[in-house]
Amino acid sequence: MNPKSSSSKKPAEQVFKDILRRTRRHFSAEDKIRIVLEGLRGDDSIA
Repeated sequence: MNPKSSSSKKPAEQVFKDILRRTRRHFSAEDKIRIVLEGLRGDDSIA
């Protein structure tokens, strides 16, 4: 039997979290303010 190496493979959950972390959108402060104001006016959904 082959010995299992815990450092060679990450659990699927950890891989998934790493992918989400790298693909998250980054907004500037101006974009964040614009998004909140649009949501408060009711033009667009904040979600």
